[in-house]
Amino acid sequence: MARVLRKPDAQSILLRRMTTRPPTPVSCVDLVDWKRKVAALYADVREPRLKPEATLDQFRAGKDELFQRHPATPLDPGQQQDFTGISYFDYRPEWRVHGEVTWLEGEESFVVNLPEGDATMMPAADVGFESPISRQTRSLQLYWLKGYGGGLFLPFKDATNSDSTYGGGRYLYDTIKGADLGLDSPLFLDFNYAYNPSCAYSPQWVCPLAPPENVIGEPIEAGEKAWD
Repeated sequence: MARVLRKPDAQSILLRRMTTRPPTPVSCVDLVDWKRKVAALYADVREPRLKPEATLDQFRAGKDELFQRHPATPLDPGQQQDFTGISYFDYRPEWRVHGEVTWLEGEESFVVNLPEGDATMMPAADVGFESPISRQTRSLQLYWLKGYGGGLFLPFKDATNSDSTYGGGRYLYDTIKGADLGLDSPLFLDFNYAYNPSCAYSPQWVCPLAPPENVIGEPIEAGEKAWD
């Protein structure tokens, strides 16, 4: 388990590392191409030409293609050879929700130690939305990754973790990696696009996971399932 450096009262993001084995080297050219292709998939989601379910099917087909064939895939060669597709929940239109955003100012930042260098994070916004299950208001925290260019990051956990979904939780936004559903206000939250961090697929990766503030005590049966 990697260590998180923070002041005692600061919020934290946990890390999951399943082994100390170094990751398979990926060239910078392949990594840039991966990010570009992922960003293109999300661009089609933000400006869809098809109905929501068909747009989701198109997105998933494109992601499966990247996972199976791209050199920057989080899968190892053996997994790529046996790959038949990511496991998903069926399309759930009720989990396409809009979150009311309260932008935060002056929040204390904290440092997350990663093998490739420290990442400075800070809470950027509270995002409230109505659960389609309980009809109660739930809240998630949106984080800002400080540094050149910056980026928004939204990890979360829910009651499906360690059952039908990855135990460490999933992501909804990671704009530095191209995972961007749109940043209009209210913020668009389509949990059908919830996806696993790389460490769910291979033990070579280190992943920031959802902090206690981003745990939803209800099952969100939408998006990616656990990797078999």
